[in-house]
Amino acid sequence: MASGISREEAWSLLSEWVASPSLRRHCQSVEAAMRAYAEHGGEDVELWGATGLLHDADYERFPDMDDQEQGHPRTIMAELERRDAPPEMVQAIAAHAPYLGVEAETPLAKTLIAVDELCGFLVACAAVRPEGIVGLTPKSVKKKLKQPSFAAAVDRDEVRHGADKLGVEFDEHVAFVIAALEARADELELHGRDATAPA
Repeated sequence: MASGISREEAWSLLSEWVASPSLRRHCQSVEAAMRAYAEHGGEDVELWGATGLLHDADYERFPDMDDQEQGHPRTIMAELERRDAPPEMVQAIAAHAPYLGVEAETPLAKTLIAVDELCGFLVACAAVRPEGIVGLTPKSVKKKLKQPSFAAAVDRDEVRHGADKLGVEFDEHVAFVIAALEARADELELHGRDATAPA
C-alpha cells in the first residue's frame, strides 16, 4: 500500500500502545479528519489516515515531552521508522510537536496540525450537547472557544490558526471537520448525552 502502514497495522499498534478510551477516540477523530481532507484534496487517504491515527500513539506510555530519548512523539517516530513508514509520515508527526522544532512543510503535516487540537475541541463540544456532534455549528464552536474553562487543555491558538495553515476560512475549516466526525459518529461515540440516557 502507498502509505507503507496499513490501516490494520496502524490500528493494531494503537490498540497495543493505548489503553485509554479517550485517547483512542482522539486518535480516531484525527484519523477521520485527515482521511476526509485527503479525499478532498486528492491525497493518499491511507497515508493521511494512518498518520492521524498514530500521531499520539506513544503519549500514554511516554507523556514526558522533555525526555530526549522516549518523550512523545519520539517513541512513535522511532517505531514508524523501524517499520519503514514513509518519511513524510514521520516528519508530519514530528512537526505536530512544536517543541521539536520541525517545520510543517508538507500538506500532510500542515493538515495534521490544523485538525489535531480542533478535533479534541469538537469532541468536547459534542460531549456536552444532547444531540452530540449532529447539528454542531462553527458559530457554536467559536462561542465555546471564548470560554477559557471549557476544554481548557485545548490550545486555542492552534485551533484558531489551523485554518490559516491550510489557507481556508476558519468557519469552513470547522464545518469540514465537523462533517468528517459526524460521518463516523457511531464509531467515535459522538451522539451526545441523549444517546446514553435511559429510554
